[in-house]
Amino acid sequence: MNRLAQETSPYLLQHAENPVDWLPWGEEALGRARTEGKPLLVSIGYSACHWCHVMERESFEDEATAADMNELFVNVKVDREERPDVDAVYMDAVVALTGQGGWPLTVFVTPDGKPFFGGTYFPPEPRHGLPSFRQVLHAVAGAYRERPEDVAAQAEALVGALRRSAETEPSREPIADAQLAEAERALLAQLDPRWGGFGHAPKFPPASVLEFLLRRGSLDAVRSTLDGMAAGGMWDVVGGGFHRYSVDAEWLVPHFEKMLYDNALLAPAYLHAWLLTDEVRYGEVAERTLEYMLRELRLPSGGLASAQDADTDGVEGLTYTWTAEDGVPAELLQPFEHGRSILRGELDEETRTRLLEARDRRPQPGLDDKVIASWNGLALAALAEGARRLERPDFLAAAVELGELLAVDPLWRTLRDGHAKYPAFLDDYANVAHGFYELHVATGDVLWLRESRRLALAAVELFGDPERGGFFLTPADGEPLVARQKAFDDNPTPAGSSMLAFVLLRLARIWGDAELERTAVDALRLVRDLLPRAPQAFGWALCALDLHLSPPRELAIVGGPESEVARAALRGFDPNAVVAFGPADDVPLLEGKKLVDGRPAVYVCERFACRAPVTDASSVGLA
Repeated sequence: MNRLAQETSPYLLQHAENPVDWLPWGEEALGRARTEGKPLLVSIGYSACHWCHVMERESFEDEATAADMNELFVNVKVDREERPDVDAVYMDAVVALTGQGGWPLTVFVTPDGKPFFGGTYFPPEPRHGLPSFRQVLHAVAGAYRERPEDVAAQAEALVGALRRSAETEPSREPIADAQLAEAERALLAQLDPRWGGFGHAPKFPPASVLEFLLRRGSLDAVRSTLDGMAAGGMWDVVGGGFHRYSVDAEWLVPHFEKMLYDNALLAPAYLHAWLLTDEVRYGEVAERTLEYMLRELRLPSGGLASAQDADTDGVEGLTYTWTAEDGVPAELLQPFEHGRSILRGELDEETRTRLLEARDRRPQPGLDDKVIASWNGLALAALAEGARRLERPDFLAAAVELGELLAVDPLWRTLRDGHAKYPAFLDDYANVAHGFYELHVATGDVLWLRESRRLALAAVELFGDPERGGFFLTPADGEPLVARQKAFDDNPTPAGSSMLAFVLLRLARIWGDAELERTAVDALRLVRDLLPRAPQAFGWALCALDLHLSPPRELAIVGGPESEVARAALRGFDPNAVVAFGPADDVPLLEGKKLVDGRPAVYVCERFACRAPVTDASSVGLA
């Protein structure tokens, strides 16, 4: 047994029995490398990663390979979900070296933490133009030993590139609606006209881009993607919920892991499409996605587990695939592999229930049961909005319990078996603040609005860059790595900077705080000139820009969300309106606003100039 047995990460614990002398990331590993004069081999992955499991079976469980690793390197295992800062630094280094990234990530690092070589998956034998992993080990160790000057030069060049990436200057050009229209045109031109989504294969769900296109009213384009994804395959027609991505262009054959973040982001997209189109199918997909999250990911703490594995008993997709003998409608079976099939098409409720009960009796994929604050913040927002839109009190009760779990100071990154680990990163603060805001709208409890603002202000203090604007991934007092980075890419989850800008803009309108709005816009200026080149990468930043450029519309609601007038005010899809429930005189938008003749009231405002309060639900649309 190596040094991983005392860790809390399920991914690290999966490797605790390897013959590799693994250490977790930290000063002990770096100190051993300095003492022994060896480079570090840093292997980064996550528990639901199929190819991570493959490389473990082929190499890390192999005695001869492990012996080479132990002789030549100090070996470090990192869960990318626990340490997104370490993953971001070394992923960017490998992308700079090779032009591509992914997991498992294999990086060779000097004792002072500087990367000098790396790649992703390496096979046990040479194949497809790739050297074997053992060949790589000996070549890298030989270069480190025999050509130290070359290694040092490579490391310095990579670290310089990593540091420059955080030195992006804000655009000095004006921010205007023309940028949004241009991004929309570019996205529509890139869309697969038949199946939706972008590109050919593999296809990942473009959740943030879908939200932007919904805001812009591009319903036909959004429909093609939503329909394609929900046809069956990537969408689990039996149990609900989405797998991580499709290996083909038709959303049919998935990579079978299910990630919390995908489902937390896609449920609102389908919910919003339902509101805009009145197509019941979209509301059903949203509802069953949320049901899946609570049924299979919810933990005793009230938090949600981060992922379910792609594999069951070492076989990818075993739990989720079927044969004709399973009593499945034959016309829905689509060939997969090993004589098993994927289900695509509509199931009546009786058949679906029967198949789900049968599937529940099978061996189940592994569950990564750590609670990641960032992804749970997204889940909180989805559950809270789903609760009020779908009128599901069970969703609301789960959201409140989750909110109470996350309402801690200081916020943590992960929680498992009651043990919090690592300080929170930028995306944790931003996404949880977003979730608290949505929980406020769903419950009407001003506590959650105050919690949203508390976290957002703390994030500005901890992560803000007063020199260039925007936000770093790590706090100013966090563990120093070779580069302190900023992340802008909104795939597969919104970048912390995009989400925090979005949250700050909402709060700025509720508090009438021009400085908060400037802080948000300064962050968006860092990506303003990148939008025309790659709008797919900045879906949530585009949502934030859409909010910033929209005419201000504030809804101050006095009385609970269950009142008819409140329900009428919030019934439609009005993504750029901000909402605050009172009474609460410590919230500027709500100051002085009371019940009217003892009745709940809605005040429709623009920059705090409010119309006469409305108490009649039938008159809300006239306000």
